[in-house]
Amino acid sequence: MNQQTLILDLDDTLIHCNKYFEKAKNEFAKKIKNWVKAPSEEEIKQKQLEIDLKGVEIYGLLSEKFTESLVATYFYFCQKYGKGIKADEIEQVRRIGTNVFEREVEPFPHMYDVLNKLQDDGHQLYLFTGGDVKNQSRKILQLGLGAYFDDRVFISQHKNNKALQKVLNKIPANKNSIWMIGNSLKTDILPALELGINAIHIPSEIEWSYNIVDIDMEKKGTFAELPSLLDLPVFFREYVFYNEAM
Repeated sequence: MNQQTLILDLDDTLIHCNKYFEKAKNEFAKKIKNWVKAPSEEEIKQKQLEIDLKGVEIYGLLSEKFTESLVATYFYFCQKYGKGIKADEIEQVRRIGTNVFEREVEPFPHMYDVLNKLQDDGHQLYLFTGGDVKNQSRKILQLGLGAYFDDRVFISQHKNNKALQKVLNKIPANKNSIWMIGNSLKTDILPALELGINAIHIPSEIEWSYNIVDIDMEKKGTFAELPSLLDLPVFFREYVFYNEAM
């Protein structure tokens, strides 16, 4: 078997993530709309996104910064519309944010089947996820992913080409056989293509605007887009057969 090295993203590639942030932001916008009265829910969500993205650029994918972006948005609209700031309302906002990081992890349908098939086919599996160590480790432990990735797990607060290069430095394989697989064009696909490895984009049904960028560059490796995680085992069987046939 022509073994491939597969670097898999976690959030919204193997497990659900963005849908919980969307639910939290919708709940938050409704509360602000009720308290402040004047702004639309869409205006509230746009301001929160603006503040959140600024935080990500500075601090990376740090869990607590999402909650802080909600509180900062609450402050913004209170000041804009002359509303008094209340401690109990701040606490309600904080709970909306922290609940996202306390809920039980939900894997994508057939995640374990896919990982089993990839492992059984002889591929070497790595996990490269963005976020803080505490929160991402919680998810990995709850899902029992150590059975598939062992010590080949990499967690980076700033998920970019520098972080991916550190992962590649630990992989004893030719670049031609290394693949980055994920939903984020910005943090999964673009860094992989910049570093000359193969990449597979699996779009998420609910995507964070931060993850969306144009891929307009010369691609040194193979680039593919698949509709579902379920398509990975067959794709690699066909790809390996093609290589062997050539």
